[in-house]
Amino acid sequence: MPWTPSYYPAAMRNLPEPVRDKAIDIANALLREGMSDRSAIRIALVKAREWARHHPVAGH
Repeated sequence: MPWTPSYYPAAMRNLPEPVRDKAIDIANALLREGMSDRSAIRIALVKAREWARHHPVAGH
């Protein structure tokens, strides 16, 4: 099931909203490619945090 800004995995709960939104986008793309939920979440978290380091989030 695809995730949305109002429905997302618990592992994304503590991310700042822009980073969480990016993680959701990445995870959904990985799901469309056939990846398991668990792997998609794990990879999306890593990639979204990496993205945030290069795209500073207001307040962080």
